[in-house]
Parts: sequence; structure tokens; C-alpha cells
Amino acid sequence: MARGPIEGRTMVVAFEGWTDAGDAASGAVRRLIEACGLEPFDEIEPDEYVDFAMHRPVVRTLEDGTRALQWPTTVAYAPTRPSAREPLAADAGLEVSSGNEGELFALVGAEPSRNWAAYAAEFLEIAQGCEVQSIVFVGAMLADVPHTRPIATTITSDSRELQARLGVLQSEYEGPTGIMSVLALAAQEAGIQTASLWASVPHYVHNAPAPKAVVALLDRLSELVDVTIPLGDLPEQAGEWERGIDEITERDDDMRAYIGKLEEQRDAVDSPEASGEAIAHDFERFLRDQARRPDPRLRADGDPGRARRIEQSRAADDLDDAPEDDDEAGTDPDAGADERRGDEEQPPPV
Repeated sequence: MARGPIEGRTMVVAFEGWTDAGDAASGAVRRLIEACGLEPFDEIEPDEYVDFAMHRPVVRTLEDGTRALQWPTTVAYAPTRPSAREPLAADAGLEVSSGNEGELFALVGAEPSRNWAAYAAEFLEIAQGCEVQSIVFVGAMLADVPHTRPIATTITSDSRELQARLGVLQSEYEGPTGIMSVLALAAQEAGIQTASLWASVPHYVHNAPAPKAVVALLDRLSELVDVTIPLGDLPEQAGEWERGIDEITERDDDMRAYIGKLEEQRDAVDSPEASGEAIAHDFERFLRDQARRPDPRLRADGDPGRARRIEQSRAADDLDDAPEDDDEAGTDPDAGADERRGDEEQPPPV
């Protein structure tokens, strides 16, 4: 199957909490909801599932001066009629173009702390009621990555169809997991295909929102669901975020040195030596070397001198292919490829 965006009714899901480093996942999905003019239509009440000591209710003052509580409820959003959706996008100063107009749903809420099986049942009831065919789970995790480089994102899927369509692999993670994995497996068992999109956020800025990660998630999410989402002032916020961290680290020699090491590691992963082109070049060289190895039949034909002359000629050719300096000679492209695969394809521990 040709690679392309997810087709059919799709629900995009994010949770506030452990899977929302830098508020990036919930921020990206909320921007999607705003841009597409999605409106709330259902919710999962928090009393049975949420620890209010972790996700506290928020008190707000309304326009009429009264004060009200906002509970950490899981809210599901659905597309509205085109006539109703356009004014919302205009009011927000956004224009959205979509190949899946009217097919996109969303769900955002606080990560449940207990009764996950019952929560999954309510979640599936909402998804099946919307007749969604696919669910995209969006998350952000703290990682050993530098803030000065592009935010890395990873996509995996347990659905064979989506693996082929998106050109991604199945997660190989085994171990303790989170609510999104629970929901994804439940959805797969119910016949709904799923994919997971994750961003890596620098762990040393975990207390602050990370608009740069929101931008990275929106870029990949746009490709996945075939929706172009205007970023508005997010790029400017991302620039300010990066400059603010630069100013702080300039006053801390240890932090600056640590970030420098992270940059070296990231650059090594992104270097040409670790690229597919470099690996292909080395593989072609390996095949040439194999082809140049002496044929044992040469030594049985009664002319050992002929075999020796062939070997000497091939040795001279090998010198032509040798690297020009010690740095290149010490590079192991396979190691770089393994590191890249580990960074991009291994799933987060959720």
C-alpha cells in the first residue's frame, strides 16, 4: 500500500500528566481542536478515575463575577457543521485546510490514576459511538536531548495496515506502561487501528511549557491526519523558549558543558556517517570486497603465481578505497544506525 495519511474517521487523544512533558501533547491536541473548530459532545467524569491530589480542580472567576470549579474531566470533541465551524476558525484567527474534513475527533483529559479497565471501557464506548476507524495517541516524554536541536518525534503502530500506510514499525517496548498503551491495546482488540506519536522534550526544562515540542508534534500530526494547522505565534514562542534557556545556561558552566555533550550525541546520530546513504555506501563496499576475495579454484588450477598476482592487484584496489584520515577510519556507520534506530523507533516507556 502506498504511504500516505490516515484515512477515514480518526480520533486524536492526549492526556495531561506523566505523558505530557512540557504540556506539549495536550497543547498540540488543543491547538488542533481550536483550528478545526471541534466542539465538546461527551465526557468521562473524573470521580472514579482521577486522583485530585495529583490533578487538582481549578477555581475560576466567570464573566458575571461568580466563582466556579473546573474539574479535571476527560472531554471528547467532534466536528461541527461546516457553517458552524468556519466562524470558530475565523474568530481564532486561524484557517484550516483538511483532506479529512468532518472526519476528525479528539479527546483530552487528565491521566486517570485508577480503575483503568473501567476507564478503557468508557473510552471505547465513546470511540465506537463516533464510529472512528483509527486513533492517534499523542504524547511527550522527558529525554536526554538538547533544546538547541530540532525536537525528535517518533511514530509507531501495532496495526499492520497503518504500518504499511505510514511507513512505521511496531513498538518493541516491553515493561511497565501507561494509560495510552492500555487504551491502544483495548482499541486494537475492538477492531480500531491505532498509532502513537511521541516527542522528546529536554529533561532539564521539565517545569516549563515547551512550545518547540508543540510545533514538532503539530508538524507530524498534520501529516498523519491530513490537516494543515496554522501555527500562529507558536514559532515565535519556541524561539523565545530556546533563547530563555540559552540565557540561563550561559551562567552555569556545568549545565553548558552537559548540553554540549547532548549536542554531540545528537549530531552524531544525525551525521552523514549515520545516514542511510552512508550505510548503503559501506554495504556496496562490503559487496565489492567479497567479490574480490580469491576463488579457491584459482589455487587448484596449477598456477599459484596467477592467484598471487590477482591478490596483489586487489590489494592495490583496496588502498584506493581506504579512508583519507583516521577520523573516517574510526567511524562505525552501523553503530550510528543502531543509535538512530534506538532514538527514533524505540517507544517511550509508557
